Amino acid sequence: MTARERVLAALPVGVDGVILETPAVVSWYLGGARTSVPLGGASVVAVLVGRDGDEVRCHVMEAERLIAEEGITDATAVDWMQPLVPEEWRRNPRIRSEEQLESELRIVRSSLTEIEADRYRTLGAEVAAALTTVAAATRPGDTERSVAGDLADNLFSLGAEPVVLLVAGASRVGYRHPLPTAAALGERAMLVVGARRHGLIVNLTRWVQFSGSEHPGESGIRTVEADVLDATVPGAAIADVFAVLLASYAANGFPDEWRHHHQGGPTGYLGRDPKVTLSTTGVIAERQAFAWNPSAQGVKVEDTVLATSAGIELLTRDPAWPTVEVAGRPRPLTMHL
Repeated sequence: MTARERVLAALPVGVDGVILETPAVVSWYLGGARTSVPLGGASVVAVLVGRDGDEVRCHVMEAERLIAEEGITDATAVDWMQPLVPEEWRRNPRIRSEEQLESELRIVRSSLTEIEADRYRTLGAEVAAALTTVAAATRPGDTERSVAGDLADNLFSLGAEPVVLLVAGASRVGYRHPLPTAAALGERAMLVVGARRHGLIVNLTRWVQFSGSEHPGESGIRTVEADVLDATVPGAAIADVFAVLLASYAANGFPDEWRHHHQGGPTGYLGRDPKVTLSTTGVIAERQAFAWNPSAQGVKVEDTVLATSAGIELLTRDPAWPTVEVAGRPRPLTMHL
């Protein structure tokens, strides 16, 4: 089914259309088009998906680029001083907002098409290789900001946009979201990347170390991840998978660590779609993307995967990165330099 067919099938009885206006959903609907100008900003395109047809609107300064580079040839260009979404759309009682149909729209975009999956595979492999290149070149005296800059440079060279760039040196690895600073890496560092291309986002975390042995919590966290990946199968209730994750934390000596950082969940056109909590509903779809990220103080593991009936497919794997087999899968070790 096309994106349009999926959306129309999800419209409730008596509803004639839905307004799409967030970057992730508009990008998904328009085949991966870049729909925000400030990274992380609002969409510069709005779409009314109606039973009788679609109406696409953009501001006038966006129209030429959208036609030439994003393949959007049927957009109505409106004055930059006017709202993208006209009031008559919002006032129409038979049209719903994206927010009103949030759960329905999340379901219809959860199962990736073959085209999307192929794009994801290529992006995952390229971003993982880029991270390996940057990580292997790091030295203890490098600053977190310089490493983040190298990561961004490599991502842009791939035609990808960095949506998350976190770097923590040894003095800051206790932070779960270490925005880069002028601190030197020191003896151990964490590198976290979220990169978007064609609207799809891959997420991964890697560690480097210049002296000393493996952190004592690494093996346990990899076991936690193995348990949640084993449970991430099409047809499984997401809440049940989360319960497996929490039980594994306790079984591996981390009973409360899950409370100190979100655990990830479905991904795709959003970094997490959504972050899974105890109240998350729904079931896993065939070819749905996930990025779980179990963590404890000073340790974390994260990759982007596809859940398929044939098993978990790792998208962000680089054969050049050192690995260990865990539950039949190659999982990243800390790179010792």
